Amino acid sequence: MRMIKYISILFILLATSLVSAQVQFEAKVSKKKLGVNERLRIDFEMNKDGDNFVPPNFEGFDVVGGPNTSVSNSWYNGQRSYKKTYSYFLAPKKRGSFTIKQAIIEIDGETYKTFPVTITVTAAVDKPNGPPDASDIASDNIHLVAEVSKSNPYLNEAITVVYKLYVSPETGVSNWREKDNPRYNDFWSQNIEIKGLNIQNGKYKGEDYRYVVLRKTVLYPQKTGKLKLEPLVLDITVEVPTNRTDIFGRALMTKVPKTVTAGSLTIDVKPLPETGKPSDFKGAVGNFSLNVSTSKNQLNATESLQATIEVSGKGNLKLFELPKLTAPSSLEVYEPEHKENVRTNLAGMQGSISDTYTIVPQYKGKYPIPLISFSYFDLATETYKRISSDEIIIDVLEGPTAALNAANESSSANTKQTVKPNTNAFAFIKTSSNWTAMRGKSFFKSNLFWGLFLVPFLFIPLAIFIRRRKDLRDADVQGTRQRKADRLARKYLSKAKKDLGQKEAFYIALEKALHNYLKAKLSIETSDFNKDKIKKLLTDRQVEADVVNQFLSILESCELARYTPITQVTMQNDYDKAAKTISLIDKQLR
Repeated sequence: MRMIKYISILFILLATSLVSAQVQFEAKVSKKKLGVNERLRIDFEMNKDGDNFVPPNFEGFDVVGGPNTSVSNSWYNGQRSYKKTYSYFLAPKKRGSFTIKQAIIEIDGETYKTFPVTITVTAAVDKPNGPPDASDIASDNIHLVAEVSKSNPYLNEAITVVYKLYVSPETGVSNWREKDNPRYNDFWSQNIEIKGLNIQNGKYKGEDYRYVVLRKTVLYPQKTGKLKLEPLVLDITVEVPTNRTDIFGRALMTKVPKTVTAGSLTIDVKPLPETGKPSDFKGAVGNFSLNVSTSKNQLNATESLQATIEVSGKGNLKLFELPKLTAPSSLEVYEPEHKENVRTNLAGMQGSISDTYTIVPQYKGKYPIPLISFSYFDLATETYKRISSDEIIIDVLEGPTAALNAANESSSANTKQTVKPNTNAFAFIKTSSNWTAMRGKSFFKSNLFWGLFLVPFLFIPLAIFIRRRKDLRDADVQGTRQRKADRLARKYLSKAKKDLGQKEAFYIALEKALHNYLKAKLSIETSDFNKDKIKKLLTDRQVEADVVNQFLSILESCELARYTPITQVTMQNDYDKAAKTISLIDKQLR
């Protein structure tokens, strides 16, 4: 009897181990009957890890979430418990009876399949049967909001857009990514860097929520009228509480994928008033000060000095042109060097921009640099203001005198000559004529007379049209800057071709052509250039990676050429590569 007892115990232990080692792979659904407006969750569970999972095709349903993968690995009374789950969220396409076919997986070299599951879809229901599913809970407890500082700004007035993600206290977010970045057409834009996502407490529609600031952007509208802001779209994994609890009584969370959007917004941009608008207004909007200075006021002829025109303050500093320096013809003035020291925060652009001219006097004397005037639109008072500099006198101490030089040129004309009188001084005047009377129709009131009389009036509407187009073109400050940069790019590319064989001149012209091309196409300044930013901007505008890398390699060639020997063949190859790359970027840029 004792032997039989031991053998029975042994058989029981073997059977238990065999059952525990048995592989289980099954499909579980949240419900088998649902309305056409409800969602279905299906979990494919296994008790051992597997490979090459193949889901069914879910005929009759749209997959609105998933697959989400979760793994549970625990020990209880010395025994290991393992569970791996692939979860999908389905939306029925129509009413009817549908069969979710088998899912397949490989575990330990063997192929396992789930049993088919039949689902009945009924008409839409007012209230879903049972408690709301996790997807509905997530939709009610997470919101993406775009907050605009001002919805009715002036042209070129700074506004800010702050994107906040609100999450209810009962819900969590495990990860998120930007699915679609807004493109701010008709706006100059700059994102403000956010260091870390700080969770803050706030209110959403009167209820307590937690929120994080995901993005801050400063915008300057470049057109008037109703302008649309594209929405920001996020893919988020939301943690939603379930009806199940752990051993400590805490609610277990389930993960639900959600796509949230801030929605599109409309900004109604006001034009700047025409009343009181100065004729030399260049589009400056904000609050500014003007400073005109020279490096020295006394020097000798052929020496040089620098004159700087600087505008500082708060406003659209990168979006207008500085007033030009005027000087007497005896002062040789070179093209200015433009500098920008501008920082951008939620209040907009602040800092200064300047043009520095190099001036070389040719003659001795005192030369005035006339006052320089600058006008801008003041947002605080909503009026135009003008600021002017003082006149500056340049005293050239030594050098040739302009008056003596002019006198020497005309000295040969002052030599006196003896004039012999002529007794018939008016012989060239005719005293008789051979005129004949005109016969035929008079010119007065003829067709030709009326035609010539009316033609100038016909040109008046054309002149008005051309004038208005010119005013619109002048008001488009950013477009003017881009066109100017585009012209410079073509100019320097042409100069580079002429300088083939002269290494330094060629690569300087080629580099300037590439920089001005970027300024024209991407609306960024030379001070903002770096390879990482150029790569990001071109990639964001959907330029292929190979073309971007080729463009960057040409810039590197321009930098390295100053320190390495270069043949004319290499220069020709770099020129051809630059022209081809610019052409490719033009075709691909979005």
